[in-house]
Amino acid sequence: MEFLNWSYQDMVAEITINRPPANALSSGVLKELSSVLDEVESNDEIRVVLIHGEGRFFSAGADIKEFTTIETGDAFAKLSTYGQDLFERMERFPKPIIAAIHGAALGGGLELAMGCHFRLVADNAKLGLPELQLGLIPGFAGTQRLPRYVGTARAAEMLFTSEPITGLEAVQYGLANHAYPESELLENAYKMAKKIAKKSPVSIKAAIELLNYSKTDKFQDGVKKEAELFGEVFVSSDGKEGISAFIEKREPNFTGK
Repeated sequence: MEFLNWSYQDMVAEITINRPPANALSSGVLKELSSVLDEVESNDEIRVVLIHGEGRFFSAGADIKEFTTIETGDAFAKLSTYGQDLFERMERFPKPIIAAIHGAALGGGLELAMGCHFRLVADNAKLGLPELQLGLIPGFAGTQRLPRYVGTARAAEMLFTSEPITGLEAVQYGLANHAYPESELLENAYKMAKKIAKKSPVSIKAAIELLNYSKTDKFQDGVKKEAELFGEVFVSSDGKEGISAFIEKREPNFTGK
């Protein structure tokens, strides 16, 4: 693995995103994660999965520089669909997946975390979907999952302002389950994972299947529409301006075209 480290003990698999400096979610990271999940799913010695980031961040977002190599809206929509399908697989995965978030989970990083069954956070972590700052929109089902956790109005505020919330606020809003001092996050995440690992894998798998019935057909329609609009927004003048401004470290000048 080039971007991920993983191992397991005590029936808990630990997957660490290790792509300095910000653990950006390139297509390579997503493909490696899919490959790891293949191995984890077939290993009966693993009952729970814990995902976290190496270094300063959980994941600070998608790989914006990789976006500049994509030339068409259709290709961009396909990248969106790939990430959506992966995170949907995670939410339906027969073994619980827990995200332990420190530093920042932004953009694609937060969408990855929302694809997990639940989230534990450092109290000073930053969580947000800042894509509109770049003239883009979330593309890995973030527009559909965020309202399920925080409500439509808070999701609208987070999207429209691009302002992140803290780990403590994430717990208050329902986006995360528990917040801890950063130095105690992984210890508590392991404690939680080991407690769950003692449960019957048969009943856990059934519970996960049943929890997914709470997602309506409208959710799936919204995810499909998100991928379509993700591609359309990317090829707009504003989308190109936002990406250029990000790379050039300047304020974007959006024209509405």
